[in-house]
Amino acid sequence: MPAFVGLPCPAHRLRHGAIAVGGRRPVIATAPRGSFVAAPLCAGAAAVRPAAVAASTRRLPVAMAAAGAPQPAPPAEPPAPIGRTVAIGLSIALWWASNVKFNIANKRLLKVFPLFLTLTTVQFGMGAVVAILAWSLRLRKWQTPSRAQLRALYPLALVHVLGNVFTNLSLRAMAVSLTHTLKASEPFFSVVISKLFIPGTVYTGAVYASLVPIVFGVTMASVSDITFSWFGFFTAMGANVAFQSRNVLSKRFMNAPKEITEGAAEPMGNFNTFAWISILSFLTLAPFSLLFDAAKWSSTLTAAGVAGWAAPAVALALANVGFLHWLYNQASYLVLVQVNPVTHAVGNTMKRAAVIISSVLVFGNTLTTTNKIGTAIALIGVGLYSQVKRWKPKPKAAAAGADVTA
Repeated sequence: MPAFVGLPCPAHRLRHGAIAVGGRRPVIATAPRGSFVAAPLCAGAAAVRPAAVAASTRRLPVAMAAAGAPQPAPPAEPPAPIGRTVAIGLSIALWWASNVKFNIANKRLLKVFPLFLTLTTVQFGMGAVVAILAWSLRLRKWQTPSRAQLRALYPLALVHVLGNVFTNLSLRAMAVSLTHTLKASEPFFSVVISKLFIPGTVYTGAVYASLVPIVFGVTMASVSDITFSWFGFFTAMGANVAFQSRNVLSKRFMNAPKEITEGAAEPMGNFNTFAWISILSFLTLAPFSLLFDAAKWSSTLTAAGVAGWAAPAVALALANVGFLHWLYNQASYLVLVQVNPVTHAVGNTMKRAAVIISSVLVFGNTLTTTNKIGTAIALIGVGLYSQVKRWKPKPKAAAAGADVTA
């Protein structure tokens, strides 16, 4: 059996112990008779063009297949990256923890500083300050938005403003637990808005069926809560519509269609997207805050001082709430860029369970049995929804008439 040294070099022709390269007969290292030469050690080997070698190498498997030679097995696909799963988990943990802290601190501040326009403006302003600091310290890369990007971002800023104003109005009118129970119906609005604004969105019948216990549970919990008010109810529903619109539009923006990225050096990342949303939201709401709240600042701070909150304490609380607002929204965007809007809505609803439990423990809200059952039903519906949303709709039968004529 001949000794195997290697396959002949596809760029050379081996004949009678010599290789013709450019008409020359260079000296080569010969191998024993009956063996294969892996690579000729010729002085003219450097004259062989790499492109020719590569092209000949690419043709080799085709020739082997034509000759009936066995093909090498394709390499196994690498396992799913664990790092991505860990990153999503850490982002969700940060999102939930900062949101729980924000809602408790925000509710406490609203009790002594009920100027919701000023409070919301400060929250947006803090997001803008953090972004400017990150850009100035080069912790994040500055991205100058194009005109097309600004036109696409401004609707996001508007629904962001509406969502936060409606949330603060609802929190001021009702208990934190009830506001977030009402906002647990977000998957319903996510499905509706995705169907309206994302072409080709299809859900199974099980997804629609899973929305029933969510809506039923939210309704059951609402009518039995002693802090319920229709004003708080409608503002919470308005926040749902605004925030789910923002999530769907943000996903479309970060996917960077041509009409949005035109004139921009690169698509905008999640940090810069939320940074510019915060800046535009601040510039939009600040004039209304000055118009409607500025005359009340002095009297409100005086009343807060009577309640034991000095002006520096109020200012520090405003800054703290503003930073927590930026942190949980940034974490929310970190999750959103890694998952689809419906999954994000489910995670948001489960986060509300943590907020509801925490607020009941901190503020000592009284929950009736009906309220507890309704909240549980809504969360169970969310759990079912998170499972059935993964089911793929059955594709429609293509060319149904082909079977008839065949």
